[in-house]
Amino acid sequence: MTAPMKAVPAKATATAPEPEPVPEAVLARAAELYVDLHRHPELSGAEERTAARFGAALTAAGLRVESGIGGHGVVGALENGPGPVVMIRAELDALPVREETGLPYASTATAPGADGAPVPVMHACGHDMHLACLAGAATLLAGEPERWRGTLLVVGQPAEETLGGAAAMLTDGLYRRFPAPGEVLAQHVVPLPAGMVAHASGPLLAGSTTLEIVLHGRGGHAATPQLAADPVIAAAAVVLRLQTVVSRETGPGEPLVLTVGSVRAGTPGAGNVIADTATLQVTVRAFSDAALDRAVAAVQRIVRAEAAAAPEPAPPAPEVRVLSRSGPTVPDAELTADLRRAHEAAFGARRVTRWQPSMATEDVALYGDAGVRLHGVPGIRTGYWMLGAAGPRQWAAAGGGTGPADAARRLAALPPNHSPRFAPHPRLTLEAGIAAMTVAVRARMPSVKVGSHVPQPPEGPW
Repeated sequence: MTAPMKAVPAKATATAPEPEPVPEAVLARAAELYVDLHRHPELSGAEERTAARFGAALTAAGLRVESGIGGHGVVGALENGPGPVVMIRAELDALPVREETGLPYASTATAPGADGAPVPVMHACGHDMHLACLAGAATLLAGEPERWRGTLLVVGQPAEETLGGAAAMLTDGLYRRFPAPGEVLAQHVVPLPAGMVAHASGPLLAGSTTLEIVLHGRGGHAATPQLAADPVIAAAAVVLRLQTVVSRETGPGEPLVLTVGSVRAGTPGAGNVIADTATLQVTVRAFSDAALDRAVAAVQRIVRAEAAAAPEPAPPAPEVRVLSRSGPTVPDAELTADLRRAHEAAFGARRVTRWQPSMATEDVALYGDAGVRLHGVPGIRTGYWMLGAAGPRQWAAAGGGTGPADAARRLAALPPNHSPRFAPHPRLTLEAGIAAMTVAVRARMPSVKVGSHVPQPPEGPW
């Protein structure tokens, strides 16, 4: 996930039920797992310790665990008689961000970055919280098998931030090694009040394409630019012209975001040298694949046109490479309505709100029909909701008022996902996240008939 997100406040109702309390023992183990993962984050593709820790938690809960799927992917399976197969999924990876929360369990970890140089690492998107909530939900479900039947799959996915992990797990045979699910459920923490959940009507998250663009020039001496072809000039022109893709080539009713996130040229300390190349990374986001395709074609056209304006003799043609692609996340409408009703029954309508589509992106849709070309199993529905993570003090400090404008100001004031100050409230978020996922799974799996034999999970701590 890579963008601030929005929600619309729900109206309070007279009835305000509370979900079943999460047992203190389960909550304590989930908190221990969360703190440990937060202290030891790992970047996309390097989640070896995280995967082992999550796999150990699932094993202790009584699940059959297999690891090393699509990289460091982990899957735990819990079979509880005949019934539907439901998959719940969380992410393993963290971000190259230096933590500034001041928490006693704040990360001080570093790891080799994309260029091999060390970078700080932080769970700035809440994936550690997602894993702890899934482990807690799996423990509750394993401990009360009489309340559901079927097969539960619990997935820890690598490389979500780079949008390659879902495809890697599916290509590595996820749905051949384990029974293919009928439904895939996931949740994501956001800066809403802890204890709330939010569902969307229609698209939840955008699709995205990230491109790497290499503009070639002819290097030379800064004193004789007329003898060189400066790729920095071409890169600057490309950056400015790309802004017109949204403002002049996209209708006002079609949301599209284009961001130049990285510009690299030359060598630090060599200000008297004209570089040979300039490299850009560009991300486009939209709510349809067709809009993404049009935007990518516009980027390619602009890059070629600016490169063609280089002085003779012409430098090599520019290179445009797709680094990642994800489709929009559009949860199944009928499944979303059922999950919303289940959450309202458990939490009360005042704690279940409506989510406005966000330009953040995800690869979870590939586990469903959007990824049928990868896994070959049509008819898999996806359910996805947002989970509030801001504690009472943090929410109160963000400002007052109860109107929509006040709520928008609060959301803007809170540290968003990917911020170095992003800090979910541990207990309240874990309680709601474990309960929300457990309620959702039970709503999708019928109860076992009285008198039926159900398997008992082994006892023991994580």
